[in-house]
Amino acid sequence: MTRTVWLKADDEVGDWETRKRRITAGLEAGVDWVLVDEADVEKVRDLGAVNVAAFTNGDVHVMDAEATDSDADATVVGKDGEGDGTVDLPTDFSGSADLSALRRNDAAHEGGYVRIFDEDYEAFAEEVAREAEFTIVIGENWQIIPLENLIARIGDETDLITGVQSADEARTAYETLEHGADGVLLDTDDLDEIRKTVQVRDEMGRETVDLEYATVTAVEQTGSADRVCIDTGNLMEHDEGMLVGSMARGLFFVHAETAESPYVASRPFRVNAGAVHAYVRTPDGGTKYLSEIQSGDEVQIVDENGHTREAIVGRAKIEKRPMFRVQAETDEGDRIETLLQNAETIKVHTRDGRKSVTELEAGDEILVHYEDTATHFGEKIEESIIEQ
Repeated sequence: MTRTVWLKADDEVGDWETRKRRITAGLEAGVDWVLVDEADVEKVRDLGAVNVAAFTNGDVHVMDAEATDSDADATVVGKDGEGDGTVDLPTDFSGSADLSALRRNDAAHEGGYVRIFDEDYEAFAEEVAREAEFTIVIGENWQIIPLENLIARIGDETDLITGVQSADEARTAYETLEHGADGVLLDTDDLDEIRKTVQVRDEMGRETVDLEYATVTAVEQTGSADRVCIDTGNLMEHDEGMLVGSMARGLFFVHAETAESPYVASRPFRVNAGAVHAYVRTPDGGTKYLSEIQSGDEVQIVDENGHTREAIVGRAKIEKRPMFRVQAETDEGDRIETLLQNAETIKVHTRDGRKSVTELEAGDEILVHYEDTATHFGEKIEESIIEQ
């Protein structure tokens, strides 16, 4: 599931300058959607590139494609209508103006907006969800219980977006009933909360990879090879690096060059990843050959505990360098190996901590990611392949 962050920026937020500051902060933080009144759509377009959803302000006729000049990416019905309590809910939902508008509209992206005041509005939200591509729900007196009920009952009928006011509330929404909301509608002027909420969204979508220790069986000097440094547009922490190796089933954890040395400045954006034939793990769980990596690609950053994030490649730097062949054996008895540059700045992770490849010895236990599967063009497959 791809989680999303929506930012509330309609006239309830304040005047245009107030809304503009909030929207600008959202653009800088990386929100996915901005929810505004229809009159503000073009103003948001002028501020930057982002998906824009527009309230129809209760006029159901503007949902018809022929009746609106809106350049919004999505339209939302419910404000100043039944959804927010401005108009009383009908006893029989078949007579609902909001639902009629959703049923009549042929647009690809349409949504409903419902404030959950009580059980009747929760039931109304369920009906909206059956008609809308996405359903925005705001808990008034209760937040978690209505959200749990809607997650359980709606299923995959709609993308469920729930209102929050902080990153902590967003995390709870994403984790509710394990499945969680598809997105959150954030209502805050706090720039830090906007940024933190986007960070929570990113964390929710990230993989945690299994790491284990393998025993080094050989470290041998080889001749020179074409070595690849992956320079990213992101700074890495001291416990982070990438997973690389000659065999896709067994990838070695190689630290980023975050450590200072007497002779070389730290380069916390860089992983000296090995020879051009080797694999590097990507954010989708696949692999790429180091020879294929180029500016604009995404690679996966991993820390010593297996937590991951994405990094954009700024450049791949290929040079001839003397190499080591590092061979290790997993607990399963499988032999894996890779080629790493013969240099003190290239460090792997052992049970005793970071260790330069030049100091690595047979018997050391080295951190690896091991999967007993084959790959074809970077995709995992069930196939018998021998690599040696």
